[in-house]
Amino acid sequence: MKRLIKKRILITFLIFGLLIVSLVGYGAKQANTFAKQTQTTVKKKITIKVGATPVPHAEILNVVKPILEKKGVRLVIVEFTDYVQPNLKLADKELDANFFQHIPYLEDFSKQHRLNLTYIAKVHIEPMGIYSRKVKKLSQLKQGATIAIPNDATNGGRALLLLQSAGLIKLKPNAGIKAKVSDIIKNPKKIKIIELEAATLPRVLSDVDAAVINTNYALEAKLVPTKDALFIENANSPYVNVLAVRKGDESRPELKELAKALNSPEVKKFINKKYKGAVVPAF
Repeated sequence: MKRLIKKRILITFLIFGLLIVSLVGYGAKQANTFAKQTQTTVKKKITIKVGATPVPHAEILNVVKPILEKKGVRLVIVEFTDYVQPNLKLADKELDANFFQHIPYLEDFSKQHRLNLTYIAKVHIEPMGIYSRKVKKLSQLKQGATIAIPNDATNGGRALLLLQSAGLIKLKPNAGIKAKVSDIIKNPKKIKIIELEAATLPRVLSDVDAAVINTNYALEAKLVPTKDALFIENANSPYVNVLAVRKGDESRPELKELAKALNSPEVKKFINKKYKGAVVPAF
């Protein structure tokens, strides 16, 4: 009987010992798995590709890179020198977002090309200006002077409205932001309007009497809008530059972090210090 009791006690201890070993092993395995998962989470960053024109958009995006890094988001900036490819690449999912355009252009381009694009952050305004290498005042423009403007619908209309504000032409009352050259009803100096791709305008400035140039291209050409422009838009311009995304992506956490960073105090400080009024924060 005593042998039987001892045998049972021994078996009980063996089973208990095996159970403890199993539990310890399982716990160690789970701890190891958790550690690996934690390391993967820490090391793994979400990468987003954002299209932008070099100045000022890419420069501003470079400011937010370290802000996003702290949030686990790696920002890759893809530079473009035109106003067409960034939207097409975004629609084709080659980009996660783009930052180069104002709202009227985004809406018009999306409509014309049937793209489902929208925006999630208003960032800044780039006042458009009239520049010249031949005259120092608009009043010095001669009869029949040639003025170059952007050839896309929204920037072309914007340029014509600026020429009207400067007193050089008068448009039909209902012309609006999509004004066309055919909407000019008064042209006292018989100015010849030449429509060219926006990016080429700084390069042809010496070949025309004046040109209406977007600020980003003016800055790339080393023109200082607040000093070199003969006439410039005021800060009430409706042409706010935005962070554009595909419809349906508005709630993506990494894109919301980008939008938040672009509206941060760091970006506002950078814009004000770097561009000195040539680019105006819109937040």
